[in-house]
Amino acid sequence: MAARDNGHTDAQARASAIDCVRAYREHLRDYSKMNPLEVWYDRLDEQRLIAMAPDAEARERRKEYAARAHQRVGEYLLPRISEEVGGRRRLLDQPPILFHVDEKDIMKRAREAVDLYRLSLSDPVRVLFDRYRLEDLAVKVVGIGSVGTRCLVGLFFSAENHPLLLQFKEACPSVLAPYAGESVYQNQGQRVVVGQRLMQCSSDLFLGWTRGRRGYDYFGRQLRDMKFSFPVEGAAPKGLLRYAELCGWTLARAHAKSGDAAAISGYLGKTGNREGAVRECARADADQTVGDHAALVTGVKTGRVKARVEENL
Repeated sequence: MAARDNGHTDAQARASAIDCVRAYREHLRDYSKMNPLEVWYDRLDEQRLIAMAPDAEARERRKEYAARAHQRVGEYLLPRISEEVGGRRRLLDQPPILFHVDEKDIMKRAREAVDLYRLSLSDPVRVLFDRYRLEDLAVKVVGIGSVGTRCLVGLFFSAENHPLLLQFKEACPSVLAPYAGESVYQNQGQRVVVGQRLMQCSSDLFLGWTRGRRGYDYFGRQLRDMKFSFPVEGAAPKGLLRYAELCGWTLARAHAKSGDAAAISGYLGKTGNREGAVRECARADADQTVGDHAALVTGVKTGRVKARVEENL
């Protein structure tokens, strides 16, 4: 889809999809030959990605991405989404993206949920978290992958008025549950958190879970914690190929940590047969996306659908 949007040829688009799966298959085979400790210690971190750049220009570009990621923290976002009210900092209502809920006991229920969330953190992080107090809470509209689920933003301050922005997203049962069986975790937020901690190289420091008084499960993390993704918009074919390879490599490491690398590698085999299947799946998904978008545009033009473009918080 990214290749099409950037005007790449069909051959270049297919090459990106194939390269992603090839990297997954080859790195998973490499991981299957490593002992478990080696897999867990393996890292695709900032410095390694910069060092792997194919030339000086790409290396400088990756350094720039890393520097931008370091600025994506709550303190930089705070002035955009909060204001001073009566000498206290409050989240700024920006409906329909961010807004307060007019319920008398919402802060009481929020503090109860935060107390439960605190218990899900490790002891050292709990010491850090105890330095902050909940100051305000607002509802935030979530992105495409979580449309229709509840999401809350909590504004916390330390005694010295240092801010902390946490996001609590509703965690629903996995769509795989009907096929793979129910989760061993009763709290769906815990299921999400354990999965992220297991698969990621480095998870958010404040990643934890809770349950609201009304029975909804949530997982919490920082609203921004130096997360940054490669800007696929406008990427050249070579750049998209490199990004696709890193995506495949990252997924291979995640599956090697959380599953049986040898079994998965044996299923995939040594040849590129699986690449062709995923390539066709990627093409079909792109076709579906184009068709869905065209239907949306038609709906907006005819007035059947109302659309509003908002900058992502």
